[in-house]
Amino acid sequence: MALNQEEGPREALAQEAATAFVDPLQEIRTERRRQLWRLLGATLSIGLIIVSGVVLTNILRHVNWAELRGAFRATGWDQISLAALFTALSYLALTGYDALALRQLALRVPYRTTALGSFTSYSISFTLGFPLITAGTVRYWIYSQKGVSAAKVASMTIIAGITFWLGMAIVISASLLLDPAAVAEVNHLKVWVNVLIGLAIAGGVIAWLVWVSLGARRLQVQGLTLELPGFWVTLGQMVLGVIDLCAAAMALYVLLPQGHTTDFISFSASYVFGCIVGIVSHTPGGLGTFEATMLKAVSAPSQEGVIASLLMFRAVYYLVPFIFALALLGAHECLRRWRSLREAMSKREDL
Repeated sequence: MALNQEEGPREALAQEAATAFVDPLQEIRTERRRQLWRLLGATLSIGLIIVSGVVLTNILRHVNWAELRGAFRATGWDQISLAALFTALSYLALTGYDALALRQLALRVPYRTTALGSFTSYSISFTLGFPLITAGTVRYWIYSQKGVSAAKVASMTIIAGITFWLGMAIVISASLLLDPAAVAEVNHLKVWVNVLIGLAIAGGVIAWLVWVSLGARRLQVQGLTLELPGFWVTLGQMVLGVIDLCAAAMALYVLLPQGHTTDFISFSASYVFGCIVGIVSHTPGGLGTFEATMLKAVSAPSQEGVIASLLMFRAVYYLVPFIFALALLGAHECLRRWRSLREAMSKREDL
């Protein structure tokens, strides 16, 4: 009996020792896998930057600068006005990203705060890059004033990212299915291959929609547990993502030079692909990699006209909103400090 009584504690101690031995090994393996993925991601980013740099160098080497200046002068104010209008529509849809995320997290924040936080965070991160740092910092600065915690801001960022990727998936699949022949002229794949890719992407989106509709789904990201949106919020994410990306693509499309032969369906697919390449390369706003992709995708009488369109798009969609966002943040901070000063002065008068 004494031996049997001692076996229980011994077995428990043995299991604890085994667990203590296995857990560190598991952590080491997990960390190694993470390091491997980081290394592969960094290698891919550097490779894309190098390839894009080579493509741009070859193109710019043959640029006729007189024709480039002429392409700028040939762009009408009506084109620039339309580009500005579609840019505004795109950023308006981006405010919906944050609004849906706040709804999913059951947070009540005034829309003016949502619009300010969304517009400024996206405008700054699009231009400076490193969205987790730049956009996250701006978001937290704005939303924390309304009592939103850092964890909730991180959850908002993840939900907004899902909205963006859903929109890209739908735009690409729709382009491949609606006009696979036009897209084939750009990606040089067989028409039936484009159709199969479009069906696969559409099937993935539908599967995602069905999966989140069947019950509460949770996602683990960096130790943060996030409940994914259900059917209706996910449907709203898809609509907003398509509006945002199509408006952004149209802002560049209306700036293209006269005589180009690229239809909007294949152009939108190229635009989204250029965005993906830019995201993977980790350059601010996909600078260089996006331009190299679009220069290969757009058929126009001259490369100078396309280069001029891309530079004007950079100014309209990135630079102007960036400057406006900085001005809004400065005005917001001045107003906040003025209100704090008035409250302090009123309290002092009451005393």
